[in-house]
Amino acid sequence: MKFQAVIFDCDGVLVDSEHISTGVLRDMLQELGVVMTHEAVLRRFVGKTMKDELAWISEASGRAVGPEWLSEFWRRRNEALSKQVQAIPNVLETVELLHRRLDGRIACASGADRVKLELQLTKTGLMPYFQGRTFSGYEMAQSKPSPEVYLAAAAALKTEPGACVVIEDSVTGVTAGVAAGATVLGYSPGGPAHSPAEALLGSGAIAVFADMAKLPALLGLDD
Repeated sequence: MKFQAVIFDCDGVLVDSEHISTGVLRDMLQELGVVMTHEAVLRRFVGKTMKDELAWISEASGRAVGPEWLSEFWRRRNEALSKQVQAIPNVLETVELLHRRLDGRIACASGADRVKLELQLTKTGLMPYFQGRTFSGYEMAQSKPSPEVYLAAAAALKTEPGACVVIEDSVTGVTAGVAAGATVLGYSPGGPAHSPAEALLGSGAIAVFADMAKLPALLGLDD
């Protein structure tokens, strides 16, 4: 595999956060009268940008849901994440190795808002490897599955998208990476917080792996 840079998604790829965020969302949906299981919330919202889902929530609840509700969701979500978020198993060692072997040409391109993105990377000890190279879909004209956030990351790394490898765990994210022209590897360790391997491959990932410790070998960069 010939490439010059690696761009990671954040939630579900670098940090184990999806069950925390969707737990808060499940509770707040229930307060609006929209009763869903945690698994159903994961299936409906993982990989999506919350600002883009307000219309669906308004329709499902029969109530006008706008910026104030979203701000309260962010507040409660960030409070939960600050207490509970953890790094994905083996990702710290992998990111450190790739940062070293690629002379810092790694980035994080997330569909999440910047406060969440930076909170999670800081809490898990990952921020030193991504400082100055974090990109939020909220700051783009369109978030994933649009390729914009990945194109922005590649440009900041001064690397053509075709020379980048993207690491994603959702169909939405894989679609964005493929649309950017990058090579996409799917991360799918199992469970409802990640898209199944078959779905990632069907969306354009060239391979799927289940353990972050195996990523350097897949990239030909293991020590």
